[in-house]
Amino acid sequence: MKILFDLTHPAHVHLFRNSIDELQNRGHEIVVASREKDLTTELLDHYNIEHSVLSKRRDGTLPLLLEWPLREIRTAQFYRSEDPDVVVSRFNPAASHAACLLGIPHLVFDDTEDKPAFVRRTANPFSDVIYTPECFSLDLGESQVRYPGYHELAYLHPDHFEPDSSILKQHSLTSGRFAVIRLVAWDAVHDVGHGGFNDPDELISLLESVGVTPVITSENDLPEHLEQYQADIPVHQIHHLLYYADIFIGESATMATESAVLGTPAVFVSSTRRGYTDELEEKYGLVFTFSGDRRHERALERITEVLKTDSEEWAERRDVILQEKINTTEFILQEVEDLDH
Repeated sequence: MKILFDLTHPAHVHLFRNSIDELQNRGHEIVVASREKDLTTELLDHYNIEHSVLSKRRDGTLPLLLEWPLREIRTAQFYRSEDPDVVVSRFNPAASHAACLLGIPHLVFDDTEDKPAFVRRTANPFSDVIYTPECFSLDLGESQVRYPGYHELAYLHPDHFEPDSSILKQHSLTSGRFAVIRLVAWDAVHDVGHGGFNDPDELISLLESVGVTPVITSENDLPEHLEQYQADIPVHQIHHLLYYADIFIGESATMATESAVLGTPAVFVSSTRRGYTDELEEKYGLVFTFSGDRRHERALERITEVLKTDSEEWAERRDVILQEKINTTEFILQEVEDLDH
């Protein structure tokens, strides 16, 4: 088959990169459309995935809104010129519209409930199948197919990921405890009106008071007094840090889940929630979400408790996840290749 992957965010690259590699090994032709957003194109280049950039993310609400009509047009033109047998993507209105217009089957992998309802209404009816984790809290109708996994298990399942302790030496983290902290920009369409931590300074002070080194990754530039904690690490190496960290603390649901499936406890601070982070908290006890009133203060209290827990307990909880959840890449491969039968 000729299979087109439409990747517009770094998380999309991670979700599909093993599938792309394996499908090519099995003799399928792969085409990739991309978008210059964050480190999407850098990741594609790192993994030697050839791709065609269809648009570039613009800063500000108006430029962002103006980008989408342009991407809609370019996406339809690109799909028409490539004429694939199937399009695979995460939630992506432009991909849904172009594939429907051209009569190309479109497989969508979605795990995020908090997209604006009007955006979801403009995309979902045009997609053929929408795959979601079993814990996804929305009913998307007849086109929805649920599976027992998480997006993050497409690339962090032990079949695909082996931690590299040499990364710690490169970043002077071979002795003592450390925490990975993720601060997000809150400028995506689905982030409008939401937030996370009130004051990162309090978090840094708490960690240092108990002998834990803070390692920060941030979508925005850090204030000068926090720059000393900035993680100077290539994006493709961050998962090794998450594996060896004593705790993850942050505003990113994806990184909280990545940490959990690697056996690292995660404190997730955000005014929005996800079905998968809720399940990882309620069923597996590896994510602790703080989204309501006093979320900042309550999160700091939980961080102290987590750091007192024996690390073997977190590893045992991860083992339960791996026993009950599937390798998501294998599921993607099965669903894509079933179209050829």
